[in-house]
Amino acid sequence: MKIMNLTGSSTVYTSNVYLVTGTWNRLEDVNTLVDVGRDLSILELIFEINTGVGKKKVEQVVLTHSHYDHAGLLPGVSEVFSPEVRAGSSSLQGVDVVLKDGDSVKMGDRDFEVIHAPGHSSDSMCFYCQEEGVLFSGDAPVIIRSSAGSYEEGFLRAMEKLCRRDVRKIYFGHGAPMADGCNEALRNSLKNIRAGMAEMEKADGH
Repeated sequence: MKIMNLTGSSTVYTSNVYLVTGTWNRLEDVNTLVDVGRDLSILELIFEINTGVGKKKVEQVVLTHSHYDHAGLLPGVSEVFSPEVRAGSSSLQGVDVVLKDGDSVKMGDRDFEVIHAPGHSSDSMCFYCQEEGVLFSGDAPVIIRSSAGSYEEGFLRAMEKLCRRDVRKIYFGHGAPMADGCNEALRNSLKNIRAGMAEMEKADGH
């Protein structure tokens, strides 16, 4: 599996846009964009990248959620590449498949588990590849350094699930990826979520 961030040099505000391809660009690999962002310059970049002979440059779009900075370019990407579009909600025009927790999605030459992580948005989805230990987290706040926030039950369950996985690299919706200490960071996040929920219950008198 190869993962390329197409928006590393963007001059407009956008999410990260990741192009996921197979290591050898075989016909059966699924060229996938994780989020499409809102920077038109990615379209030119995609045409310059070797994504395999005899197949679409982008066969699939997978959205971590429907916020504009992650999904704004969807009409343009759909017009140019005609990919199948998968997302956690059908609220956006052009979504072909609505994903749910526990689904499996092939990106490049690897399978990813879909983990529904509501909180940042109701349709926030994380994507985890067991074979590579790779996690696409979108804007789900998986790295939490304080117990001061409040989180919904669905996000707590998602974090518990992630803490049972072996995560070796996290690709975020914004900023650089995390390649060291991912499992420990996720466990600390879960600890902070639980501490915050306990504090809120105490304050409510339960």
